[in-house]
Amino acid sequence: MRGVIGVIIAGLGAFLILVAILLPTWVTGQVVKFPLNEYETATLEASNASYFSVSSLSEKTGVTIEATYTIKGDASKGNSSTAVWNEYDYVYDLTNHQVVQQTTRTFAFDRRTAQLVNCCGASVNGDTSVRQTGVVGDVFPIGTQKQTYEVFDTTLKRQMPFVYSGTTTVDGVQTYEFVENVAPVQVATVPVPGSFVGSSAALVSAPEFDQLHLIYYVDPETGALLDVNEHQTTTLHNPATGATALVLFDADLIATPASLHQIVGLDSSGRNELDLLETILPLALGIFGGVALAAGIFLGRKPHHEQERLASVAPETAEAPETVEAVAEPDRGHQTAEFAGVMPGLDDGTQELAAEAPEGESPDGAGPRSAR
Repeated sequence: MRGVIGVIIAGLGAFLILVAILLPTWVTGQVVKFPLNEYETATLEASNASYFSVSSLSEKTGVTIEATYTIKGDASKGNSSTAVWNEYDYVYDLTNHQVVQQTTRTFAFDRRTAQLVNCCGASVNGDTSVRQTGVVGDVFPIGTQKQTYEVFDTTLKRQMPFVYSGTTTVDGVQTYEFVENVAPVQVATVPVPGSFVGSSAALVSAPEFDQLHLIYYVDPETGALLDVNEHQTTTLHNPATGATALVLFDADLIATPASLHQIVGLDSSGRNELDLLETILPLALGIFGGVALAAGIFLGRKPHHEQERLASVAPETAEAPETVEAVAEPDRGHQTAEFAGVMPGLDDGTQELAAEAPEGESPDGAGPRSAR
């Protein structure tokens, strides 16, 4: 019974050790994913910003701008491998109390690699013809590496390189810093009154340029975007001279302390889950499994007193044949010589019987020769 219990405990220990090995590798890859029903908001602010007000047809300068980004997951469109999120960006002039701009985005992406998937009604400002590729940007891959990532830029509507530039700390969390630098590049041509860009023509097609400097601070464990610094400058140029004629938007947006604290708090729950699956549980199960395996092996062995009893019985069983053989064969060390001597002895016995037999009888006595 003790041996059976030992085998069961040893088997349990081996199973726990296997689970401890699989948890941080295979199991984590199957379980840890970006959620389907994500809901999160982030607030960024910029002081001394400028933009062109469409409502007043004038340029506003030296204002404070607040940008609010809201993400809401659409669980009904997602599945075990793909998540679908909706994003709504709202930029507001706190100084003049008016809306600066609003943008929308729907995107589908792989729930571990954060790679965009072209499906599920993906769009930018309602335009489903925009093909979104690369990394989402709102999140990075779970287990982010120190490398350059191609991230989709919603302003340029294409993927752009975000270069790893170092490691820093955001609210106590170690993060990787990724930078996108885009020199002024034409993104559109806009029909505007000539007076807007210093032209005497009533209406001109003015080239629109964008310049970007983005810094993303990413938690490498969870892939969460913890902090952002977005400096965007959008300008209209005089089509005749190419000179900058009108600033449409110029703001250096950074996350507010309250928003930063909230985002880091949400990220900490994800970090705790990863630590549980990748470190705490494997360590605990590995130790417990090792102890159980050792205890099972110990219980499966014969007790010491039983080993002694078997040892005392084994020699008697082994020596019994030797005692019997000792009667006929007193010297086992000369086995070959005795066999050689036995056969002649039988011959000698036959000769003695023949000498004692009465005259006229065969030496065999008991029967004819054919019976031998």
